[in-house]
Amino acid sequence: MHVLTVSDLNSALRAHLEGEGLFFDLWLLAEVVEFRRYPSGHCYFTLKDEQASIRAVLWRSAAERIATLPMNGDAVLVHGRVGFYEARGELQFVVDQIVPAGVGLLNAQLAQLRARLEAEGLFDERRKRPLPPLPRRIGIVTSPQAAALQDMLTILRRRYPLAEVLLSPCLVQGELAPASIVAALRRVYTEAVDLVILARGGGASEDLAAFNDEQVVRTVAASPVPIITGVGHETDTTLVDAVADLRAPTPSAAAEMAAPPLTELRQRVLELHERATVAIIERLHRQRQIVAQQHALLQRNHPRRTIEAARQTIDDLSRQAGRTFGRWLQLEQTRLQGLQARLATLSPQATLARGYAIAQQVDGHVVTDPAQVQAGEALTLTVRAGIVRVIVEHTDE
Repeated sequence: MHVLTVSDLNSALRAHLEGEGLFFDLWLLAEVVEFRRYPSGHCYFTLKDEQASIRAVLWRSAAERIATLPMNGDAVLVHGRVGFYEARGELQFVVDQIVPAGVGLLNAQLAQLRARLEAEGLFDERRKRPLPPLPRRIGIVTSPQAAALQDMLTILRRRYPLAEVLLSPCLVQGELAPASIVAALRRVYTEAVDLVILARGGGASEDLAAFNDEQVVRTVAASPVPIITGVGHETDTTLVDAVADLRAPTPSAAAEMAAPPLTELRQRVLELHERATVAIIERLHRQRQIVAQQHALLQRNHPRRTIEAARQTIDDLSRQAGRTFGRWLQLEQTRLQGLQARLATLSPQATLARGYAIAQQVDGHVVTDPAQVQAGEALTLTVRAGIVRVIVEHTDE
C-alpha cells in the first residue's frame, strides 16, 4: 500500500493540471463576483455563470497592463490558464487579460496580441527610422485593382516623377490576405527599394483584419528599409500602423509622405549644386597648390640645375686648380732660381772668373797632381776668357 500525504497529493494534482497544454490558453466568458484588489497589487475574484463558478487570480504584473479593472457584476471575457493552489487544494483560473464581454472574442485576441507585441518592443519609437529624403525606388504593396493604387501613382508622378515605382501585388481582404501580404512584402524587400508603402483603401473593421495578423505585423517589423502604412481611413488603426516607421492616415497621404515635393527637390538640388561648386573650387585650389609645389620641386631637381651646379663646381675647381698650380709654379721657379744661383756660385766658370785655370792633358784628363805630367809635355789651360796651350818645363812634387 502506497500512502501519500495531502501535500504529495496536491503537488501531484498541480503538476498534472498545469502540465496539460489543454488548460494553458483558454478564454472564458463569465461574470465577476467577489472582486478584491489587495495592497500587494494582486486581484482575487470569482468567475461564474448560471451553473458553475471558479476562483480566479490576477497577478499584479498582469493587472498593471489592464486599463480598467472589472467590478462585481461585470460580464467579462478573460484569458488565462488553469492553476492549482496546493495550500488549500483549490482549482483557480490564473488570468492575464480581461476585456468587457461586449467587446467580443476577436477584439480580445487583438488586444492580447497587441500587448504581447508591445512587450517585445516592436512598437518602440526608437525602432522608427527616418524616410529617405530622395528615394530612387519606391515599392508599393497593395491590391492592383484598388482605387487607392491609382491615387498613389498619380500623386507620385505629380510630386516626384524621378522615382521608380515597383508594385508588389497582393490580396488585402479575406482569409488568404495575410499570407498574400507577407509574400508581397518579402518579394519587394529583395528588389533594392529605398522605401515601401503598405496600403489599402477604407473598409469595415473586419475588412482590415489582415493588417492585424501577427505574421503580417512581424514581416513589417522586419523590413530592411523604412516602411509607411496607409491602411483604411484616418480613424482606422491597425497593428501594422504601430510597428511601421511612419503611419499615414490614408494611402494618398502615404504617397505624399514618400515623395518630396518638387519645390523641396529644387531646393535640394540648389543646395547640392552649391555644395558641389564649393567642393570643386576647394579641390581646384588644393590641386593648384599641389601643382605649384610639384613645379617648385621639379625646378629644384631639374637636370639643368644639376648641370649648372656641376659646371659651377668645375669652374670653381678649375680656378682653384689654377691658383694652386700658379702658387706651385711660382714656388718651383723660386726654388729653381735659388738652385741656379747656387749652381752659378759653384760653377767652374765662376772659379775661372776669379783667376783660376783648368789644366788638361792632351787626352782630356784634368791635371790634379804634378805627378801626372812630365817636363816638355803639352797641356791645355782653360781660363775665363779662353784656352792657353803651354809646355811643362819641370814639375815640383
